[in-house]
Amino acid sequence: MENIKIIEHNNSTWINIANPGEKELGFLASNFDFHEHDLKDCLPPLQRPKLIERDDYLFAVLQFPVYDRKTKKTYASEVDFFILADKLITVHSDELQPIIKLFELCQTNEAMRAKLFCHTSSRLLYELLDKLLLYCFPMLNHISWDIDRVEKKIFGEFNRQTIGEILNIKRNIVYFRKSMQAHKNVYKKLIRDSETIYPRENLAPYFSELIEYTKEIWDLLENYKDSISALYETHESLTNFRLSNIMKTLTIFSVIVFPLTLLAAIFGMNTLGAMPFADHPYGFWFIVMVMAVGSVAMYMYFKRKKWI
Repeated sequence: MENIKIIEHNNSTWINIANPGEKELGFLASNFDFHEHDLKDCLPPLQRPKLIERDDYLFAVLQFPVYDRKTKKTYASEVDFFILADKLITVHSDELQPIIKLFELCQTNEAMRAKLFCHTSSRLLYELLDKLLLYCFPMLNHISWDIDRVEKKIFGEFNRQTIGEILNIKRNIVYFRKSMQAHKNVYKKLIRDSETIYPRENLAPYFSELIEYTKEIWDLLENYKDSISALYETHESLTNFRLSNIMKTLTIFSVIVFPLTLLAAIFGMNTLGAMPFADHPYGFWFIVMVMAVGSVAMYMYFKRKKWI
Protein backbone atom coordinates (compact mmCIF):
# COMPACT_ATOMS: atom_id res chain seq x y z
CA MET A 1 0.00 0.00 0.00
CA GLU A 2 1.32 3.43 -0.98
CA ASN A 3 0.39 5.05 2.33
CA ILE A 4 2.35 2.52 4.38
CA LYS A 5 6.14 2.80 4.44
CA ILE A 6 8.48 0.64 6.51
CA ILE A 7 12.12 0.95 7.60
CA GLU A 8 13.86 -1.96 9.32
CA HIS A 9 17.34 -1.79 10.84
CA ASN A 10 19.13 -3.36 13.84
CA ASN A 11 16.05 -5.39 14.78
CA SER A 12 14.04 -2.15 15.02
CA THR A 13 11.17 -1.11 12.77
CA TRP A 14 9.47 2.17 11.93
CA ILE A 15 6.12 1.87 10.17
CA ASN A 16 4.88 5.23 8.93
CA ILE A 17 1.25 5.47 7.78
CA ALA A 18 0.03 8.65 6.07
CA ASN A 19 -3.63 9.53 5.46
CA PRO A 20 -5.00 6.36 7.07
CA GLY A 21 -8.16 4.69 5.82
CA GLU A 22 -9.88 1.36 6.30
CA LYS A 23 -7.21 -0.50 4.29
CA GLU A 24 -4.39 0.88 6.42
CA LEU A 25 -6.22 0.04 9.63
CA GLY A 26 -6.88 -3.43 8.24
CA PHE A 27 -3.13 -3.84 7.76
CA LEU A 28 -2.51 -2.94 11.42
CA ALA A 29 -5.33 -5.17 12.64
CA SER A 30 -4.04 -8.18 10.70
CA ASN A 31 -0.39 -7.76 11.71
CA PHE A 32 -0.69 -6.54 15.30
CA ASP A 33 -2.87 -7.26 18.27
CA PHE A 34 -3.97 -3.65 18.76
CA HIS A 35 -7.15 -2.72 20.61
CA GLU A 36 -10.00 -1.84 18.24
CA HIS A 37 -10.63 1.45 20.02
CA ASP A 38 -7.03 2.50 19.41
CA LEU A 39 -7.38 1.71 15.72
CA LYS A 40 -10.62 3.69 15.45
CA ASP A 41 -8.94 6.66 17.12
CA CYS A 42 -6.58 6.86 14.14
CA LEU A 43 -9.47 7.98 11.93
CA PRO A 44 -11.13 11.43 11.93
CA PRO A 45 -12.30 13.38 13.82
CA LEU A 46 -9.42 14.62 15.98
CA GLN A 47 -9.00 12.81 19.27
CA ARG A 48 -7.99 14.42 22.54
CA PRO A 49 -4.30 14.01 23.47
CA LYS A 50 -3.77 10.96 25.67
CA LEU A 51 -1.53 8.02 26.51
CA ILE A 52 -3.02 4.56 27.07
CA GLU A 53 -1.05 1.64 28.47
CA ARG A 54 -1.92 -1.73 26.95
CA ASP A 55 -0.50 -5.18 27.72
CA ASP A 56 2.43 -5.05 25.31
CA TYR A 57 2.37 -1.55 23.83
CA LEU A 58 1.58 2.09 24.52
CA PHE A 59 -0.87 4.10 22.43
CA ALA A 60 -0.36 7.86 22.36
CA VAL A 61 -2.37 10.58 20.66
CA LEU A 62 -0.82 14.03 20.28
CA GLN A 63 -1.77 17.15 18.36
CA PHE A 64 0.71 19.52 16.74
CA PRO A 65 0.04 22.91 15.15
CA VAL A 66 0.24 23.36 11.39
CA TYR A 67 0.39 26.78 9.71
CA ASP A 68 -1.34 27.30 6.36
CA ARG A 69 0.57 30.00 4.48
CA LYS A 70 -2.28 30.66 2.04
CA THR A 71 -4.98 31.31 4.63
CA LYS A 72 -2.51 32.47 7.33
CA LYS A 73 -4.31 30.25 9.82
CA THR A 74 -3.08 27.68 12.32
CA TYR A 75 -4.89 24.41 12.90
CA ALA A 76 -4.22 21.16 14.77
CA SER A 77 -2.94 17.99 13.14
CA GLU A 78 -3.11 14.65 14.95
CA VAL A 79 -0.32 12.08 15.23
CA ASP A 80 -1.00 8.62 16.67
CA PHE A 81 1.84 6.51 18.08
CA PHE A 82 1.83 2.76 18.64
CA ILE A 83 4.91 2.24 20.81
CA LEU A 84 6.30 -1.28 21.04
CA ALA A 85 9.65 -2.43 22.39
CA ASP A 86 11.23 -2.83 18.95
CA LYS A 87 8.71 -1.04 16.74
CA LEU A 88 7.32 2.46 16.35
CA ILE A 89 4.18 2.98 14.29
CA THR A 90 3.18 6.54 13.42
CA VAL A 91 -0.19 7.39 11.90
CA HIS A 92 -0.85 10.91 10.65
CA SER A 93 -2.44 12.98 7.88
CA ASP A 94 0.82 13.68 6.01
CA GLU A 95 0.85 17.38 7.00
CA LEU A 96 3.71 17.50 9.49
CA GLN A 97 7.03 18.04 7.73
CA PRO A 98 9.25 16.79 10.61
CA ILE A 99 7.81 13.27 10.28
CA ILE A 100 8.11 13.26 6.49
CA LYS A 101 11.68 14.61 6.48
CA LEU A 102 12.94 12.34 9.26
CA PHE A 103 11.50 9.26 7.57
CA GLU A 104 13.09 10.21 4.23
CA LEU A 105 16.40 10.86 6.01
CA CYS A 106 16.32 7.45 7.66
CA GLN A 107 15.57 5.85 4.30
CA THR A 108 18.56 7.43 2.56
CA ASN A 109 21.13 7.92 5.33
CA GLU A 110 22.83 4.85 6.77
CA ALA A 111 24.42 6.82 9.63
CA MET A 112 21.03 8.16 10.73
CA ARG A 113 19.53 4.67 10.70
CA ALA A 114 22.43 3.39 12.79
CA LYS A 115 21.91 6.25 15.24
CA LEU A 116 18.14 5.94 15.69
CA PHE A 117 17.47 2.22 15.22
CA CYS A 118 19.19 0.80 18.31
CA HIS A 119 17.39 -2.51 18.91
CA THR A 120 14.55 -0.62 20.62
CA SER A 121 12.28 2.17 19.41
CA SER A 122 13.04 4.56 22.29
CA ARG A 123 15.72 6.59 20.51
CA LEU A 124 13.60 6.95 17.39
CA LEU A 125 10.57 7.99 19.44
CA TYR A 126 12.55 10.66 21.27
CA GLU A 127 14.12 12.01 18.07
CA LEU A 128 10.74 12.26 16.36
CA LEU A 129 9.05 14.05 19.27
CA ASP A 130 12.05 16.34 19.61
CA LYS A 131 11.82 17.41 15.97
CA LEU A 132 8.06 17.89 16.18
CA LEU A 133 8.43 20.20 19.17
CA LEU A 134 11.31 22.15 17.63
CA TYR A 135 9.10 22.55 14.57
CA CYS A 136 6.79 24.70 16.71
CA PHE A 137 9.33 27.44 17.40
CA PRO A 138 9.48 28.93 13.86
CA MET A 139 5.68 29.22 13.96
CA LEU A 140 5.95 30.99 17.31
CA ASN A 141 8.44 33.41 15.74
CA HIS A 142 5.93 34.17 12.97
CA ILE A 143 3.25 34.91 15.57
CA SER A 144 5.67 37.26 17.33
CA TRP A 145 6.42 39.06 14.05
CA ASP A 146 2.70 39.33 13.30
CA ILE A 147 2.10 40.90 16.71
CA ASP A 148 4.92 43.42 16.14
CA ARG A 149 3.53 44.31 12.71
CA VAL A 150 0.03 44.84 14.09
CA GLU A 151 1.40 46.99 16.91
CA LYS A 152 3.04 49.32 14.39
CA LYS A 153 -0.20 49.54 12.42
CA ILE A 154 -2.24 50.36 15.50
CA PHE A 155 -0.08 53.33 16.43
CA GLY A 156 0.40 54.39 12.81
CA GLU A 157 -2.18 55.33 10.21
CA PHE A 158 -5.67 53.98 10.87
CA ASN A 159 -6.45 50.87 8.82
CA ARG A 160 -9.80 49.06 8.80
CA GLN A 161 -8.06 45.72 8.16
CA THR A 162 -6.11 45.87 11.41
CA ILE A 163 -8.93 44.45 13.53
CA GLY A 164 -9.16 41.46 11.17
CA GLU A 165 -5.43 40.81 11.55
CA ILE A 166 -5.70 41.02 15.34
CA LEU A 167 -8.57 38.53 15.43
CA ASN A 168 -6.68 36.16 13.12
CA ILE A 169 -3.64 36.23 15.43
CA LYS A 170 -5.88 35.58 18.43
CA ARG A 171 -7.41 32.62 16.61
CA ASN A 172 -3.99 31.19 15.76
CA ILE A 173 -2.87 31.47 19.38
CA VAL A 174 -6.03 29.74 20.59
CA TYR A 175 -5.54 26.79 18.20
CA PHE A 176 -1.85 26.63 19.05
CA ARG A 177 -2.68 26.45 22.76
CA LYS A 178 -5.31 23.76 22.18
CA SER A 179 -2.71 21.68 20.33
CA MET A 180 -0.06 21.97 23.04
CA GLN A 181 -1.97 22.08 26.32
CA ALA A 182 -1.82 18.32 27.09
CA HIS A 183 1.73 17.57 25.92
CA LYS A 184 3.41 17.94 29.30
CA ASN A 185 1.08 15.47 31.01
CA VAL A 186 1.43 12.95 28.17
CA TYR A 187 5.24 13.06 28.38
CA LYS A 188 5.18 12.67 32.15
CA LYS A 189 2.92 9.66 31.81
CA LEU A 190 5.16 8.29 29.05
CA ILE A 191 8.19 8.42 31.37
CA ARG A 192 6.25 6.52 34.02
CA ASP A 193 4.59 3.92 31.78
CA SER A 194 7.56 3.29 29.47
CA GLU A 195 9.17 0.99 32.05
CA THR A 196 6.93 -1.83 30.80
CA ILE A 197 8.08 -1.30 27.19
CA TYR A 198 11.71 -0.37 27.84
CA PRO A 199 12.56 -2.09 31.17
CA ARG A 200 16.31 -1.61 30.75
CA GLU A 201 16.21 2.04 29.71
CA ASN A 202 15.76 5.22 31.67
CA LEU A 203 13.87 7.69 29.50
CA ALA A 204 13.55 10.40 32.15
CA PRO A 205 16.64 12.44 31.09
CA TYR A 206 15.50 12.50 27.46
CA PHE A 207 11.80 13.12 27.91
CA SER A 208 12.41 15.67 30.65
CA GLU A 209 13.98 17.77 27.92
CA LEU A 210 10.77 17.45 25.90
CA ILE A 211 8.79 18.60 28.93
CA GLU A 212 11.01 21.68 29.13
CA TYR A 213 10.27 22.40 25.47
CA THR A 214 6.54 22.23 26.16
CA LYS A 215 6.92 24.62 29.11
CA GLU A 216 8.87 27.07 26.96
CA ILE A 217 6.30 26.88 24.18
CA TRP A 218 3.44 27.36 26.64
CA ASP A 219 5.13 30.36 28.28
CA LEU A 220 5.60 32.00 24.88
CA LEU A 221 1.96 31.36 24.01
CA GLU A 222 0.87 32.92 27.30
CA ASN A 223 2.96 36.02 26.57
CA TYR A 224 1.58 36.27 23.04
CA LYS A 225 -1.95 35.83 24.33
CA ASP A 226 -1.51 38.71 26.80
CA SER A 227 0.17 40.90 24.16
CA ILE A 228 -2.51 40.44 21.50
CA SER A 229 -5.28 40.95 24.09
CA ALA A 230 -3.64 44.22 25.15
CA LEU A 231 -3.31 45.31 21.51
CA TYR A 232 -6.96 44.44 20.90
CA GLU A 233 -8.03 46.62 23.83
CA THR A 234 -5.71 49.40 22.65
CA HIS A 235 -7.16 49.22 19.15
CA GLU A 236 -10.69 49.39 20.56
CA SER A 237 -9.75 52.42 22.68
CA LEU A 238 -8.12 54.21 19.73
CA THR A 239 -11.10 53.41 17.51
CA ASN A 240 -13.51 54.79 20.10
CA PHE A 241 -11.29 57.86 20.52
CA ARG A 242 -11.26 58.49 16.76
CA LEU A 243 -15.01 57.98 16.59
CA SER A 244 -15.50 60.37 19.51
CA ASN A 245 -13.37 63.00 17.75
CA ILE A 246 -15.39 62.60 14.56
CA MET A 247 -18.67 62.98 16.45
CA LYS A 248 -17.30 66.02 18.30
CA THR A 249 -16.22 67.64 15.03
CA LEU A 250 -19.60 67.02 13.42
CA THR A 251 -21.42 68.34 16.50
CA ILE A 252 -19.30 71.51 16.65
CA PHE A 253 -19.79 72.06 12.92
CA SER A 254 -23.56 71.70 13.26
CA VAL A 255 -23.64 74.18 16.17
CA ILE A 256 -21.48 76.70 14.30
CA VAL A 257 -23.77 76.67 11.27
CA PHE A 258 -26.87 76.73 13.47
CA PRO A 259 -27.20 80.59 13.39
CA LEU A 260 -26.98 80.48 9.60
CA THR A 261 -29.66 77.83 9.40
CA LEU A 262 -31.91 79.60 11.92
CA LEU A 263 -31.75 83.02 10.23
CA ALA A 264 -32.20 81.46 6.79
CA ALA A 265 -35.29 79.65 8.03
CA ILE A 266 -36.74 82.77 9.66
CA PHE A 267 -36.21 85.04 6.68
CA GLY A 268 -37.45 82.31 4.39
CA MET A 269 -40.95 82.53 5.87
CA ASN A 270 -43.60 83.86 3.52
CA THR A 271 -44.89 86.68 5.78
CA LEU A 272 -45.38 89.75 3.60
CA GLY A 273 -44.85 93.08 5.34
CA ALA A 274 -43.90 91.55 8.69
CA MET A 275 -40.24 90.69 8.04
CA PRO A 276 -37.71 93.32 9.20
CA PHE A 277 -35.10 94.48 6.69
CA ALA A 278 -37.02 92.73 3.93
CA ASP A 279 -37.56 95.99 2.03
CA HIS A 280 -34.31 97.69 3.10
CA PRO A 281 -31.82 98.18 0.23
CA TYR A 282 -28.99 96.70 2.35
CA GLY A 283 -31.18 94.16 4.15
CA PHE A 284 -29.59 91.14 2.49
CA TRP A 285 -26.05 92.15 3.44
CA PHE A 286 -27.16 92.98 6.97
CA ILE A 287 -28.61 89.49 7.37
CA VAL A 288 -25.41 87.92 5.95
CA MET A 289 -23.35 89.95 8.41
CA VAL A 290 -25.50 88.78 11.34
CA MET A 291 -25.05 85.15 10.20
CA ALA A 292 -21.28 85.57 9.93
CA VAL A 293 -21.01 87.26 13.33
CA GLY A 294 -23.06 84.48 14.95
CA SER A 295 -20.91 81.75 13.43
CA VAL A 296 -17.66 83.50 14.36
CA ALA A 297 -18.95 84.02 17.91
CA MET A 298 -19.75 80.33 18.21
CA TYR A 299 -16.30 79.40 16.86
CA MET A 300 -14.51 81.75 19.27
CA TYR A 301 -16.51 80.38 22.19
CA PHE A 302 -15.54 76.79 21.37
CA LYS A 303 -11.94 77.88 20.85
CA ARG A 304 -11.87 79.58 24.24
CA LYS A 305 -13.25 76.42 25.88
CA LYS A 306 -10.54 74.43 24.04
CA TRP A 307 -13.13 72.17 22.50
CA ILE A 308 -11.48 72.63 19.10
